[in-house]
Amino acid sequence: MRSLLHLRKKLLPASLLLGWMLLICATAQASDKIVIKGSDTLGAKLMPRLKEEFIAQKKNQGETVTFEISAEGSRTGIAAIIDGKADLAMSSRELQSSELSAANAKGVKLEPIPVGVDGIAIIVNEDNPLKKLGLREIEMIFTGDVEDWSAISPMSGNISIYTRNTSSGTYSLFQRLSLHRRNYSPFAQKLAGNEQIAAEVAHNPYGVGYVGLAYIHTPGVKVLPVDGKMPSNNSYPLARPLYLYVDVSKERTPIVQEFIDFIVSPEGQAVVESVDFLPASRMNEIYLDSDTE
Repeated sequence: MRSLLHLRKKLLPASLLLGWMLLICATAQASDKIVIKGSDTLGAKLMPRLKEEFIAQKKNQGETVTFEISAEGSRTGIAAIIDGKADLAMSSRELQSSELSAANAKGVKLEPIPVGVDGIAIIVNEDNPLKKLGLREIEMIFTGDVEDWSAISPMSGNISIYTRNTSSGTYSLFQRLSLHRRNYSPFAQKLAGNEQIAAEVAHNPYGVGYVGLAYIHTPGVKVLPVDGKMPSNNSYPLARPLYLYVDVSKERTPIVQEFIDFIVSPEGQAVVESVDFLPASRMNEIYLDSDTE
């Protein structure tokens, strides 16, 4: 019995040491994980590319970092960071007053980090003979004021409208910029992401929708100028900024700050441009009404 007790006493410091080592490893692993939620516009193509470049950069430095990225709409990302469930929130619009109130109620102070500039491109099937649209025509189409292509183009047939779902920042911003806050047509089909909209329009000769610049090269679709301007034009009427929101009321982990620094660096902005967005430096050149109500 005495031998057993003596053995336990000898083993106790080692077990405590092992426990501390496991705790330290777990803490290190947690600090090297970045959780990002929000906009599909940023999360479908841009954020995975930024993630890959950053992981490669850290690997060359002998460090490992992991990501959890969920792209289900700007609203979901902002809600997640308010609830403390994300390090960064991707948003294709500015904060709404209701979100600001929710953040204030929880002592969360959100600040935007400009990532780049996107244009909401109007796309139709490549076989559609229409060559351009005006803002008034866009409003008529997406509200259902006109239901047949013959009202605005050489072709005829029922217009198939594809939009983002209500969790999307693009959905609400497009409604404000193009529809003057009017309701979408009750026949509009709401889809989860840009990729789905582009795919539907590519396969439907009567389809029309809107996507971010990262999807304008989808085979089978073409982009229509709006009021004579393409999305890359500085005065394009449907331009919008892209943000990452952070909670500045709490300290960020070093790895999250490093990732932010990478995104706004020349290397990170080159990735932004590689997926057809405009760099954040162009934001001052493009006018966008900041009213988000």
